Amino acid sequence: MSLWTRIADALSALRKGETLAAVLERLRTPPERSVAFAIAVIGLGAKMAKADGQVTRDEVTAFRQVFTIPPQEEKNAARVFNLARQDVTGYEDYARRIATMFDGDHEVLIDLMEGLFHIAMADGTYHPKEDDFLARTAGIFGLSDSCFRSIRTRFVPDAQPDPYDVLGVTPEMSLDEIRSHWRARVRETHPDRMLARGVPEEAVKLAEKRLVALNEAWDEISGDRAA
Repeated sequence: MSLWTRIADALSALRKGETLAAVLERLRTPPERSVAFAIAVIGLGAKMAKADGQVTRDEVTAFRQVFTIPPQEEKNAARVFNLARQDVTGYEDYARRIATMFDGDHEVLIDLMEGLFHIAMADGTYHPKEDDFLARTAGIFGLSDSCFRSIRTRFVPDAQPDPYDVLGVTPEMSLDEIRSHWRARVRETHPDRMLARGVPEEAVKLAEKRLVALNEAWDEISGDRAA
């Protein structure tokens, strides 16, 4: 059964008057977690797409880059997007439900944040309201400021990336400590690890960008320290 068929089944279980947020309450355990992840990215993404006052075609297209959506499943994806966009529930409540659903699993919440950043940058502009949205969402997820900066640095090309921010470390740390942190981040980026924590196979490809950034940051720091 495809991801999108399972999403359709989850939506069909909605009772009259229930919102998309109600679906999240029922998707707490594997294999439903991958369905929950997809709905969470699309649902929060739909709300974020309105943060700058408009929903652009680029932002909608970005969903296709986060998830592979077969033509016959477009209606199911669109229904998730529209349910979230029309729901009066605030994005903060969505974020809290998602954080509870994933039970503080920071790695999967980082995966989810990367999907949102990808959508935010789809139109080539990072709006201040999108930054507020993402920073607030990261805080609700329990992610640290340094973790948020690490993700933001990889996606928002407003300055030369600081390799320490990319890795989520500080210049005061020893090279051995930084190496250990880098290796841990690379391990968590492995597709098998991501699939195990409920990230849909369709979204795992986003980790390629993370891996490149992590390795480039390590190369820069280790090279500078050796000089």
